[in-house]
Amino acid sequence: MQKNKTLKKLANLTAQVKLEHLPKNLKEHNSKAKQASASKLKTNTVPLNVTDERLNKFLARLGICSRREADALISQGRIQVNGQIASLGSRVDVTDTILLDGRLINVERPKAIYLALNKPRGIVCTTDLREKNNIVSYLNLPERIFPIGRLDKDSSGLILLTNDGSIVNSILRERYGHSKEYEVEVDQPITADFVKQMQSGVHILGQMTKPCEVRQLGTNKFRIILTQGLNRQIRRMCEALGYKVISLVRLRIMEITLGNLQLGEYRYLTAKEIKHLKENLSKAEGQAGELDD
Repeated sequence: MQKNKTLKKLANLTAQVKLEHLPKNLKEHNSKAKQASASKLKTNTVPLNVTDERLNKFLARLGICSRREADALISQGRIQVNGQIASLGSRVDVTDTILLDGRLINVERPKAIYLALNKPRGIVCTTDLREKNNIVSYLNLPERIFPIGRLDKDSSGLILLTNDGSIVNSILRERYGHSKEYEVEVDQPITADFVKQMQSGVHILGQMTKPCEVRQLGTNKFRIILTQGLNRQIRRMCEALGYKVISLVRLRIMEITLGNLQLGEYRYLTAKEIKHLKENLSKAEGQAGELDD
């Protein structure tokens, strides 16, 4: 099922990416592109690296897709670099001619944007424009953006969106343990045993959930802080203990909070929030690298 969703998502990339038609004389175009790129680098307000880098990272920096999606496109033989089918590990720079499905990719990187949205219930966190009530059409912004992670259709609250594909996988990787806080209302009174079991771990999807923080707010409400992101995790945990979730609102992702955002409103992240976000990702990647060694 996940594979089918990924393939469907990749199938929509071509329609959403800013592309130009393949020139008739590729060799001539390469020469002109190198000259034009040198000129653009002097005036571009958001320059790309002039040194080469891995193709998947390059595409992510352009905001075309995440690194993982880029690897899938490369594996499918859908990307060419200077007239040759690209391979995993290929390195490119701004002077190279890169084609996706036979169309030229514009290498002028748009300015990176980072948004926080208070998602209403019923909005689907997908870039598939064929999906009714998809989050991209809901926001209807001129930039091509995509949600970072997911928030169930029946849930509301904080969801981050960006056109910076280079940070997406870092936020999504479960091993990095980024914290997320939720407020949950269930259909019956909460007991001390319920809180204890939720804190220590519940068996769902063939595994025990990681220990987490749970604090009761009222008869039927509690807050929970997770450091993992299993599919519909909170709902499944509650169901395993005989409870049904009535409402679920995400309040925080790392240091970024919902704050005073009204339902359906969005805001741009502050410079401080973006700095903290990138610092946390860099720190987490470094710690994960030490563990992998």
